[in-house]
Amino acid sequence: MPLLEGLRVVHSKIHGYGVIATRPFKAGELICYGDGVLYLESDEFDDTYALVVPGEDSGKGELLFWDLACQTRWFNHSCAPNSEVCSKWDHAENTLRAWWVATRDIEVGEEILYDYAFVAEVAEPCACGAATCRGLIVDDDPENLAKLPDHLRQLLRVPAAA
Repeated sequence: MPLLEGLRVVHSKIHGYGVIATRPFKAGELICYGDGVLYLESDEFDDTYALVVPGEDSGKGELLFWDLACQTRWFNHSCAPNSEVCSKWDHAENTLRAWWVATRDIEVGEEILYDYAFVAEVAEPCACGAATCRGLIVDDDPENLAKLPDHLRQLLRVPAAA
């Protein structure tokens, strides 16, 4: 796996490994492109480091999973992220293209973070430490939150209104 320019994998204070910036990134700047392996929902694979691709985006009709196979697999979740992942189905190559963009200025040594926004069925406790932490790695859409199992619902924190 080739190293991504401007990034380094380190032990994270949030969880396991993480990736820090070795150079500054400005808000709106491309951080990197991700590389991965595409799997169908029906395939056997470990989806721990996978992005979910709606079937209608690809025209294949079922969920697809883009299993990250580069340093982006160690980008951690945060409820107050400094980047966002963007993706687009490449019909000509029959694959997904994914890239990360800084949502604010990122300083050297700062961990690259994005909001995983899990669906309620796979939500899990969050350890991001942000002041706005939801307590769970979950999409905060009210319709999604309504589907949270009771044992996770009690962990959900709603930040105080400003």
